[in-house]
Amino acid sequence: MAQSLEPDQTWCSATRPSLVGVLADPLAPLMDLPGVAEAVARARDEVTAVHRHPANRSSWPATAAEASVRAARASAALDGGSTALPHNGPVDDPVLAGALRAAEALGGLLGTWQRAPLQALARLHVLAAANLAPESQLGRPRSSLEITARLDGLAQLLAGGSQVAAPVLVAVVHGELLALAPFAQGNGVVARAAARLTVVASGLDPKGLVVPEVGHLRREREYRAAAAGFAGGDAEAVGRWIVHCCTALVAGAREATSIAESMTQGSGSG
Repeated sequence: MAQSLEPDQTWCSATRPSLVGVLADPLAPLMDLPGVAEAVARARDEVTAVHRHPANRSSWPATAAEASVRAARASAALDGGSTALPHNGPVDDPVLAGALRAAEALGGLLGTWQRAPLQALARLHVLAAANLAPESQLGRPRSSLEITARLDGLAQLLAGGSQVAAPVLVAVVHGELLALAPFAQGNGVVARAAARLTVVASGLDPKGLVVPEVGHLRREREYRAAAAGFAGGDAEAVGRWIVHCCTALVAGAREATSIAESMTQGSGSG
């Protein structure tokens, strides 16, 4: 049975780094927060169903590629970037260009994310912020003992320090990077790319078919409010953030289904 935490011991900004290595699984108590277990189960079911779609059995590289582009566009929009892709030539908007570069690199970063997540995080920032931040800042977190400690704690969780349900781990990675804002620029795109890597690496969506970024964008006000609540560290607010992220996974699974359906109709019309 997971060890329970008092309210002031939940995954909050004051205790996050110190919990790693103290509890058998510092994230396990998050499953007991109101609504979390139900939201996790629903997210898992919806994502699993997407993988059973015929188009995702035979043509999943194509559906995954489309999902990656949609994810990047939605992520860019959440950071104030454009969603417009030019018919010819390079992408002019630096936020969208960075989101697309990060999305394209995720497959190659999967192994690094699993064994050296901070190295992968630095690479994501180089890609996401190449046209936003000075070269001297690319891939380098801001100098702060708190940032260093919390990134180290997050890395320990990703390297096997927690066996919590994948949707919860995804939400913690996403929320912690948004709250911490470790880089001078591009933190939103980096946080969502890291969350996407975690979705794949955890085995929840190994083919990268779902598009939770679309779910966040469609409920942008809730997304920002829930992220702010997570950053505050209150137990109920942390639970609301996890539930929001699970709801975005459900929306992302529906987006993935629409991609698969369009692929099926396209091949049938030929």
